[in-house]
Amino acid sequence: MALENRLDLRLSQKLILTPQLQQAIKLLQMPQLELAQTLNLELIENPFLEEVTEESETEEYSAEEPEIPAPSDDTELPLESLITFGTDEYFDERGSDGRDLGYFSPGVEEQPSHELFYAKKPDLYDHLFWQLRLCTADDEVRRVAEIVIGNIDDDGYLRATVDELTAAAGAGIDITEAAVSLVHSFDPPGVGARDLKECLLLQINALNLGGTLVQKIVENNMDDLQKKRYPNIAKQYNSPMDDIITAVKIIEGLEPRPAVNFSSAETNYIVPDVFIDKTDEGYQIILNEDGMPRLRLNGAYRKLLLKKETLTKEERDFLKDKLRLATELIKSLDQRNRTIYKVSESILKFQMEFFEGGVQNLRPLNLKDVAEDINMHESTISRVTSNKFLACNHGVFGFRFFFSSAIQSDSGDVSSTSVKDLIKKIVAGEDSQKPMSDQAITDRLKEQNINIARRTVAKYREELKIPPQNQRKKYE
Repeated sequence: MALENRLDLRLSQKLILTPQLQQAIKLLQMPQLELAQTLNLELIENPFLEEVTEESETEEYSAEEPEIPAPSDDTELPLESLITFGTDEYFDERGSDGRDLGYFSPGVEEQPSHELFYAKKPDLYDHLFWQLRLCTADDEVRRVAEIVIGNIDDDGYLRATVDELTAAAGAGIDITEAAVSLVHSFDPPGVGARDLKECLLLQINALNLGGTLVQKIVENNMDDLQKKRYPNIAKQYNSPMDDIITAVKIIEGLEPRPAVNFSSAETNYIVPDVFIDKTDEGYQIILNEDGMPRLRLNGAYRKLLLKKETLTKEERDFLKDKLRLATELIKSLDQRNRTIYKVSESILKFQMEFFEGGVQNLRPLNLKDVAEDINMHESTISRVTSNKFLACNHGVFGFRFFFSSAIQSDSGDVSSTSVKDLIKKIVAGEDSQKPMSDQAITDRLKEQNINIARRTVAKYREELKIPPQNQRKKYE
């Protein structure tokens, strides 16, 4: 079959997102902080956008020149008078009211603190290299120690073997091991360890506890320690249980992540997008606009666009394009606010019992229920509830918190979130010396007319990061 080129005309229907719709969807998904940054950037780039302030709302422009107030005793002297105003006269006048003029110290200028010029907080690597420069080890060992420090992760663990370090440094194994030992002697204790056991042993040696029961337990009984099989440890070392408990408390006080105080991770603050407050008239929904610039179209540029004779074609096309973008942005913001308000109003209607009584009264809810309630597509509800938070009298919750699956019970369907909260409260109120098993928790839930299987309780317990029964037991 021969190949040939030809042109065909075909009619087809396709769903294409216009730029305006793409922008509306993008704004709808943005959380509060990201949206504020985006709007501030648009204020800089688009001349048709300006921020509405309290002064601009009440400001009235006058075509007349403002009157210059008559000079009074409190007004500053005119510039012409200052030119002929002597220094001695200045000090005599300013010092006559008793003010201290000591800050005019001749020839001495106070320098700003050096800490003001720090570009960043010292991290783990700066701290280790600082100690390396102060140590008195051989130059070759210090050179290899730099490579060792470069292979330490953010938790403080060495993520390279001795063979890999030897190959990278081009040195002997004895030099590499000496470099690793040198880093092990640095602060914080435990830095440069290759696993958890070595990290704990380094900290034990730093506390001068080498050769004690604490060191023996870490060296030989890590599995029993993790599963809290303390009687087995006591039997192995023929020691009283009180001594084992004392040693375990010392081990629990050690730091499994030696570099935790040098973490460079930034703190992410949650800014609620919606506030729901209870008033005498009922619940009130308030959209959070703190830090959010209020936008409007700049009247001066709109008037300039009407003066066609003063603009070139390129200038007129540029202004038309910026006016279109500014108008679409303002419309998209208005649509975003109205959509978030409708979704919040629907959640308030479905979860009224939660806002009245707390988490235990949370109802099962899915995105489809809210979509049908406000006559929107389910994908739109998914975008609105993504990475957004709601603040009420019970705390700050993500929008997705209010959507949970249903669990059948004798009194009707119960939200899985409320069941998890109930499991958390049951575990929190148990006897720490006799913790409850998953079956005991299941029986306790049945007493409250919630019939779920034991494996479901185990799954929820793991999702809540609650240890199993044997690991929750505490020894006094």
